[in-house]
Amino acid sequence: MPLITLTVLRPKSAEFKDSVLQAVHGALISVGVPEADRFHRVLELSHEDFRFDRTYPDVQGDRTDDFLFIEIVLSAGRSVKVKKQLLANLMASLSAAGHNPENAMVVFKETTWENWAFAGGRQIHV
Repeated sequence: MPLITLTVLRPKSAEFKDSVLQAVHGALISVGVPEADRFHRVLELSHEDFRFDRTYPDVQGDRTDDFLFIEIVLSAGRSVKVKKQLLANLMASLSAAGHNPENAMVVFKETTWENWAFAGGRQIHV
């Protein structure tokens, strides 16, 4: 069960946020995540509360106010190959949706299965 957090500068339209989340979800599906496994949240912050370097470390051009910080919490065990495929699919989907992939930063955070309680405190994968 990946948990997606998209952090952006405000204001962003619903269409902007939806297009990014659809790109992320499509990339997850492409590497085997079930389509119904959709848990997304958006943090829309002011310039005061969301600060980022516009060029670090090797951005081709400068990050803009449409910068996308995408955190993906997922269960441990996916290979580097799968993560690279997910990233390639995500960058292609973002580009197709009109977003500049150079304006996107992705962080994977892994946790073990016993750290997920999906509903009612039940740990269904333990």
